[in-house]
Amino acid sequence: MSERPSFFAELKRRHVYRVAVAYAVAGWLLIQFATQVFPVFSLPNWTAELVVLLVVIGFPVALILAWAYEVTPEGIRRTEPVHSPDARPEEHTQHVGRKLNWLIVTVLGIIVAVLLADRFAQRKAPPAAAAPGKSVAVLPFENLSEDKANGYFATGMQDEILTRLAGIRDLKVISRTSTQQYASHPPNLKVVAAELGVTAVLEGSVQKAGESAHINVQLIDPQNDSHLWAESYDRELKDIFGVERDIAQKVAEALKAQLMPEEAARVASVPTQNTEAYDLYLRALAFSNRANDQYGLTPVVMPQAIDLLQQALAKDPKFALAAALLCRAQMYMFFFGPDRTDARLAAAKAAAEQALALQPELGEAHFALAFYWYWGFRDYPQARQELDLARKTIANSFDVESISAAISRRQGHWEEALDGLHRSAVLDPRNASIPFEFGQTYAQLRRYAEADQAYGHAAELSTDPALALLRRGENAIGWKGDPGPLRTALAGLDRGGDAFAASRPIAYELAWLSRDFAAAAKIAGESRVETWANARGNLVFPVALREAWACKAAGDEAKAKSLYAEIHQKYLRAVQERPGDWDRHLALGFSAAGLGMKEEALAEGQRALELLPLSRDAFAGPELMAFVADLDVRAGDHDRAIALLQELMGIPAGIPVSPALLKLDPVWDSLRDDPRFQKLVNTPVGGADG
Repeated sequence: MSERPSFFAELKRRHVYRVAVAYAVAGWLLIQFATQVFPVFSLPNWTAELVVLLVVIGFPVALILAWAYEVTPEGIRRTEPVHSPDARPEEHTQHVGRKLNWLIVTVLGIIVAVLLADRFAQRKAPPAAAAPGKSVAVLPFENLSEDKANGYFATGMQDEILTRLAGIRDLKVISRTSTQQYASHPPNLKVVAAELGVTAVLEGSVQKAGESAHINVQLIDPQNDSHLWAESYDRELKDIFGVERDIAQKVAEALKAQLMPEEAARVASVPTQNTEAYDLYLRALAFSNRANDQYGLTPVVMPQAIDLLQQALAKDPKFALAAALLCRAQMYMFFFGPDRTDARLAAAKAAAEQALALQPELGEAHFALAFYWYWGFRDYPQARQELDLARKTIANSFDVESISAAISRRQGHWEEALDGLHRSAVLDPRNASIPFEFGQTYAQLRRYAEADQAYGHAAELSTDPALALLRRGENAIGWKGDPGPLRTALAGLDRGGDAFAASRPIAYELAWLSRDFAAAAKIAGESRVETWANARGNLVFPVALREAWACKAAGDEAKAKSLYAEIHQKYLRAVQERPGDWDRHLALGFSAAGLGMKEEALAEGQRALELLPLSRDAFAGPELMAFVADLDVRAGDHDRAIALLQELMGIPAGIPVSPALLKLDPVWDSLRDDPRFQKLVNTPVGGADG
């Protein structure tokens, strides 16, 4: 009788060694795939970590299975001992071994190819830019207060420290909108620093109780989790500015950032001596930030910010920072509220002048005044002048660069606008509004696939993705004529939330395009506000006009005419109050068309075009042209309507007009038999690239 084989010989016979090698090389390849590819699709870090964990756990499992089972022509069967009569012959064992050898060689070949390709790519590509040595991200401060309603105070502290640091030109500071996506104390700071492009991270916690606060802060080197600086403060609220100043100064010193004398003075500045006014300001800032991050929420949240800021200024009329923020809030209400009135503009201008009278070089006040000239008057040179003044004291500001990019877009400088957005992304790499604005720009250029990806990325980054998902749904309609994604996005809104309250114009749009005119009339009729900005946020119409359109389309002519008559009477006065407002002329024209006053309707449409030509606004101008074409159809001038649509299909105007939208929108039904219209409907998507 022959001797029993040794344990190691049995490992060899059962191919355990070969399986171990094959598993190791295949596992390595899988881990490389996960760590390199998952981030491209913005998958969370834990997904790649899970792959690594599963590969490690699977290794001993694979060895056990290799010992216990073998592959046979009849399938996978239990491996019998070598002396068993059921043991497979040696020839079979050698055959399986050769197959495993080929598998190992193949996988190794793939690995070699991947390594060579990576090596070649590194030689061809320019070296990646390392994070600047003087760069920091201020993570959200943890609220340790017993009263969780004091969360605004912790957020405000973070924001104010970040603002002071951002005024130092020698220091790169990541904006709040990027850092707010992270936990106060994330488990892997190295990953956070890599995603934000910084070499230092500031963490903190705040515990507010009555008129005092306990603050802990620590500046960390994320590469080795070592403390560059740390401090604890117990202060009364009246001394809170001293804490903010000390933190900013110590961070700058630790990072060896050079402070110019004027920068040091700004870091040490005290915006108000009134603690109640400052508390009101921080509360207002929380509402203002929500509208800034999701401007569709402006009508719901910005009035609360304005009320709190007015209370703050009542307690301290010399609080320049509050006055600057009030100007900005008023302009948000003017543009997105929408409250397109002289009173709103005057309130914004008065707030800015109050701030600048107190502090002539206050960057936040010049920045707010840029909104006044840009949104209030489309005066781009004056707005850019204010932005340049703002840059002197709020250097490296994402907000300043993003508004500059938006102005370039209005001027029709599309590539310049995209470049500006890329610059903004460097300062705020995790800010959802940047891919959102990329989406807006790509959609106007009819680059719908890129717009879809951008909106999707914005939704992934946003803590409140509702607006990005709604825009993505609208983009799907303009791109493919598919209302499904928009319907899904609307259905997913919390009916008690701010996003739902702000989404009524979009819900109307979906009902209209779906030819559910009764539902559209109901949505408009139940509105609690008098005006809606159209779905893209530029042109403002009375809600009653939308209701009139839906009533007429549903066959309720009497209700429609009654609404048209009320609108016509009201907007005759409105046009006299603000004769330069194209929105009002257009609303007057629509009401005249509804009442059968063709000549007046066409004249008002023409006047609107004269007030906002493409040369004045390349982004909103096409939208106005599309509405005038709509007005022309309702007034019966099909030739002018088609001429406008033909012009729109030849320029960057993919948001208001696309072949898919022309097919879907009921307003164009009377043009469908016209060969000129049929040609427009069959225009290939992507014809206008800017």
